[in-house]
Amino acid sequence: MGAENMRVKLPHLIRAVRGAGQIVTWVSDPMHGNTIKAPCGLKTRSFDAIRAELRAFFDVHDQEGSYPGGVHLEMTGQNVTECVGGSRTITYNDLSSRYHTHCDPRLNASQSLELAFNIADRLRKRRLGSQRTLSSFKL
Repeated sequence: MGAENMRVKLPHLIRAVRGAGQIVTWVSDPMHGNTIKAPCGLKTRSFDAIRAELRAFFDVHDQEGSYPGGVHLEMTGQNVTECVGGSRTITYNDLSSRYHTHCDPRLNASQSLELAFNIADRLRKRRLGSQRTLSSFKL
């Protein structure tokens, strides 16, 4: 969807599903909506765009009182240069050095771990927030 579409469209989807009485598992796939063509012609993805879409996914669920159920990422433990960005700052110029995918660009080990820690931190804060809310109720 992309981050901005996520912020605009997902709340309506959540409300429609809730209004229809349906139970679903909400899963974000921030990879496919963020595929771009690099100046060199290779297909790539922006780490920052992927992270922004995940942030929007979690923000919307927090605002709607719904639950993010999962995340789909394409990744590898190899030190590839298929997605630009991340803490090691892979640039368009770096893509051809270790571009090994035969299909879709994957996050490398460093980028995957960075996102995993971002998600874990977000889930931890959500859990702690709900624990504080529960502890405020006196029985």
